[in-house]
Amino acid sequence: MNNIAEGFERRSPAEFAHLLNIAKGSCGEIRSMLYLAEDLNYLTLETVQHRRESALQLSKGIESLAKSLRDK
Repeated sequence: MNNIAEGFERRSPAEFAHLLNIAKGSCGEIRSMLYLAEDLNYLTLETVQHRRESALQLSKGIESLAKSLRDK
């Protein structure tokens, strides 16, 4: 979320789009770490699946926002 806020405050569509890409990458990192947490039995499968789905939905939302900027 911080990358999105930073990009918005810069008032440049190109910088906003760049920071959206970084935020989307961070969602991928979170999903990767959730696989690790599952493998190490730090979280239950149910918790991991729920959080992975949430991160995926967030990533899709970020992509939609980035696409709307590219289409302008």
